Amino acid sequence: MATTEENNDSVGIEVILPEGKTAPWCPHGPTLLFEKIGKRGNNGRRFYACSACRDRKDCSFFQWENEKVSEATMLAREAEMQSKRPRFTEQEYYNRFPKFSSLPHNEKKFCENCQILLLPAEHSAHSAHRTTGVTAAQLRRPSTLLRPLENKKCNAQYLFTDRSAHFLLDTLAGLGYRKVLCVGTPRLQELIRLRNVEQKHEPMQSLLLDIDLRYAQFYSRDEFCHYNMFNHHFFGGEASSAVLDAFLRELDGKKVMMVVDPPFGGLVKPLANSFSLISQTWRKLQNSGDSNVDMPMIWIFPYFFEPRILECLPLLIMLDYQVDYDNHPLYKHGKTGRRQSPVRLFTNIPPKHFVLPREEGYRFCFFCQRYVCSLNKHCTECNLCPSKDGRKWKHCTACRKCVKPSWRHCLPCGRCALPDHPCRHAEGKDGCFSCGSLEHKRRACPLKDTCRKNSYVPKAKIQGKKAFHHLPKPRTKKKSGTAHRGKKGAAQSL
Repeated sequence: MATTEENNDSVGIEVILPEGKTAPWCPHGPTLLFEKIGKRGNNGRRFYACSACRDRKDCSFFQWENEKVSEATMLAREAEMQSKRPRFTEQEYYNRFPKFSSLPHNEKKFCENCQILLLPAEHSAHSAHRTTGVTAAQLRRPSTLLRPLENKKCNAQYLFTDRSAHFLLDTLAGLGYRKVLCVGTPRLQELIRLRNVEQKHEPMQSLLLDIDLRYAQFYSRDEFCHYNMFNHHFFGGEASSAVLDAFLRELDGKKVMMVVDPPFGGLVKPLANSFSLISQTWRKLQNSGDSNVDMPMIWIFPYFFEPRILECLPLLIMLDYQVDYDNHPLYKHGKTGRRQSPVRLFTNIPPKHFVLPREEGYRFCFFCQRYVCSLNKHCTECNLCPSKDGRKWKHCTACRKCVKPSWRHCLPCGRCALPDHPCRHAEGKDGCFSCGSLEHKRRACPLKDTCRKNSYVPKAKIQGKKAFHHLPKPRTKKKSGTAHRGKKGAAQSL
């Protein structure tokens, strides 16, 4: 008998945040609970899937919410967990680094095949592999040694250009922050360490939280924690969470800033939940007594995710600064990339404190009291600099707001859109899948709170830093009543 998921033309997958219920685990930590959403707001069965991989070839975990798991299945899962354990544990990596650092220069080797630093006793075992010498400069910048993880269905790893990383570091230092929590930002961590070596400035502390365990080879326990930002999971357990707690304490007036650079394919809702949990921990450790103060943060994400980010964290404001990446084919400056990256900074720090470089085409708007892109002209009707994508926008009197220059006002739709857009009135398409109204989408439906639908994930194709994700199709039942898995599926990209 087929389940409803096969027949109701699904429009997205909603993630259900944990509410005290323990989720089953996969090799990437606690799984996430998902629910398929169909047209007219039809809810499908809930299921657990991996938080870190969006293809079951990378992580095959799947379980219905109320499914009774057999002992054989549990044993098979445990075997898979064992098979995917890394070569060294987090603690073993920490213990190896002092030994490697003390070696003579000619004995410091790195295996490019295995992506590990080699101790002398291991050289012979890797003799058939490609090994290279390691300099002191490379040890301080691990990203120059490690091969970026570019499997777009599991973990697509893109790194800041020096231009963007230096801008972030200079801005944080100028604002007086002496502690930086780097969540998925290894390049920023590296520049902070280099800055301290130069001894020309007041020292800064940094802690890197990242799912890439390879970085544990280059840092001490106080500098790195193996962490999954989609489920707020520390692979090192309480010892790692204690490291974070110690770092978040603002002793001797050292202010803390959190800088996060999540995969663009990740759902905003679980990401925002993890960052909120870090902020709550920070708030408790300050003993300020003000429960309304959030931890200072910068969230780096494409501008077209602004509505979803503000839905989860309404105090964040998007800046015009364009972030670019070294090893991304589109999001970087130069002849081979786009002239304007869509990646922006979202922050809860007043925008006027971010001085954007004039030599890169930014100017200060006296009316908005913030730096904006040079083409982002102030609109007296909207009373703001409206452009999101770096182009000059135009004001539409019918919509009572500014829109992209290529858009035209469509009378049947009652809004501005591209000239060749599919007119929903002409095609008889509905606006809201929950209540049928043509005036709003399901995400903005006033009935969403009562219908338990507030995290709509549209089908989209985005060539982002780490490709937009498509979640797995839940397993359905064969006619005989036995369950089976689909050929493809995914939980979530990193």
